[in-house]
This record gives sequence, C-alpha cells and structure tokens, in this order.
Amino acid sequence: MKIQKIIPLTLVAIAIAVGCKKDESPSATVEWDQTQYTLEIGDFPPAPISTDNALTNQGVKLGRMLFYEKKLSKDNSMSCASCHRQEHAFSDTNRFSIGVDGLPGGRQAMAVFNMAWNTNEFFWDGRAHLLRDQSLMPIQDPLEMHETLPNVVVKLSEDQNYKDQFKRAFGSEEITSLKMSLAMEQFMNSIVSVDSKFDKELRGDATFTAAEQRGRKLFFTEYNQFFPDSSGADCAHCHSPKNFENDRYMNNGLDAGLDMTDLGRENATGNPMDKGKMKVTSLRNIELTPPYMHDGRFNTLEEVVEHYNSGIKPSPSLDPALANTMSTGLFLDAQDKADLVAFLKTLTDTDLMTNLKYSDPN
Repeated sequence: MKIQKIIPLTLVAIAIAVGCKKDESPSATVEWDQTQYTLEIGDFPPAPISTDNALTNQGVKLGRMLFYEKKLSKDNSMSCASCHRQEHAFSDTNRFSIGVDGLPGGRQAMAVFNMAWNTNEFFWDGRAHLLRDQSLMPIQDPLEMHETLPNVVVKLSEDQNYKDQFKRAFGSEEITSLKMSLAMEQFMNSIVSVDSKFDKELRGDATFTAAEQRGRKLFFTEYNQFFPDSSGADCAHCHSPKNFENDRYMNNGLDAGLDMTDLGRENATGNPMDKGKMKVTSLRNIELTPPYMHDGRFNTLEEVVEHYNSGIKPSPSLDPALANTMSTGLFLDAQDKADLVAFLKTLTDTDLMTNLKYSDPN
C-alpha cells in the first residue's frame, strides 16, 4: 500500500497565531509533539491537504477526541459522531438527524470520509469554505448541537486532559475555537476509505461476480440514444474514480424547477443558475449510507437507479448530460438495474466500519 507523508510546515505559525504561553500543566512530560501523521492512501493520488494545517499524530488525536465529545452540545448529550456513525460510513441512517432539542435537521447527514480529496467547499450547498469552517457550524446550529463556542471552550478548559492534549497538538494548553476547528479538520482528513472490493479487484486480490462485472460495464459506459443495445448508465459522468465523485455541485433532476423547495447551492452563491444544485457525493460505501439524496427521499439503491433511469425532471439548472437522457431514459431493464446495484456494493469498505483509528477513544 502506497504511503503519503504529510509534513507539518506551519504549525509553529499556527501556535503563535492562537497565542502560545508557558506550560501550566501539572504533567511535566506534556510537550508539544509535531510528529507527522502518515496517511495510508492506497492507489489514490496525494491528498491536497492545506499546508497551514498539516496532519500530526497529536492533532489528529485531539480532533478524534473532539469528534466524539458530547460537551460540544448544549446539554452534553450529543457529539459529531451522534449523526456521523462509523458503522454507517460516518453518516446517519435517519432521514434527518435529530438535534439536542428534539428538532430534525433540514438535510440528510453527509458521510465523512476521504474529505482530504474534497477541495470545493463543504455541506450539500457548499456554504463552508474549508473543512475547519464546517466543523464548527453544527455546534452552533439550533437544529443540531445548539451550543455556543465560548461555552464549549469553558467546558473543555475545565478538563486537564484536554488542556494537556491541546498542548501536545499546538504547543499551548490554551483552548480556542480556532484550535478546535484545526484539530477536527485534521481528524476528518485522516478518515480514509480506499480498500473496498473494487480496490482489491483492481489489485488482483478479489474477483468480481458476473453481475458485478456487468454492473461495472454499465456504470462506465456512456448513454447513447441512437444505439440502445450498447448504451450504458453513464454514472461516471458525475461519479468518477478514484473517489467516485467530481467535487462539483450539480442538479440531478430530483424536482422540476417550480417544485423546488430547497434552493441548494443558490443559497450559498446567490446565483439563480445554481438553484437545486447539490454537492456530488462519493459513491464509495453507498451501501452503508441510506437514505439517499440531500433530503433522504430514496430508501434503497434500487430507487436511486430508477430515478436516473426514468425519473429525471426538467429545470433550467439541470445538468445537460442528464437532460439529454430525458426523452428515452437510460434503457435499463430489470437485470441491468440489479447488476448496477451489485457493482455499487463493491464500493463498500468494511474496514472503515470498524477501524480503531477512527473509533470512539473513550
């Protein structure tokens, strides 16, 4: 397996920026530890991680602690992991996650893995510029954790274990929301999924069934309205390897223009041509992350495939490649759809579900 080493070039600058001070920990052995964290990236290209927050062992460890920390919520009952569960590829199988006040969120919780290869904003509508920005928003959202950052800082500062870990990660035991965001960004960037059956088959360590092989051919074959017998599902148009996404925002025809109640990307950009566009998510581990789409309207992969086969709805911002299929559909019969689902399930990485590097440290 290929190894990528991330060099922490600017952690000194970060420590100065957030205010370094003398060690006040009673643990004399607590020291700033800048040892680099090693990402195991399989056959993926090098991850374009921001040089101002390179991964370190102690930064990733702190981010993992915070990801599972319920003190980040108003009543200390909810953590990031409450809605991003490891066994579900760090997503939520509820259609809408329920926050600390018993209120449902507005969109389906997105899966958290291979974030290191996402460089085009975060959330379904891309309203968070960097992953560190995204990490703090659920804490403050009234529909989610409904807490304030100053309150979280106070709660964490009462715990010497946290003060020690902030010292190890950033050179000072002072706890700030900036440091919190940097640590959580590091941990989320460390969550890697690169060892599915699909990856093993490419390495020669697994063999596809006949159905999986037919599904792969359909997935990567382009739609052709003039030759139905050789036309494919054209999925790779939006979901291309290695991560089976394209880091873009697209309207996939869930609703006709006048029926859209969620403006999607338009909310973030103000551009009417972004109406209904949502982040194109990775199809890796798709078997583990129902329900599907930004509003969780589909419960099964079979429903998702049928949407693209025959359910595309028109609107001005609809992706042109999908619009081209509307007159005929994708020509997929029952066997084609079953084979396509069989292939999608080869993208499941069972190691991700149980890997102790990503689990609750408590």
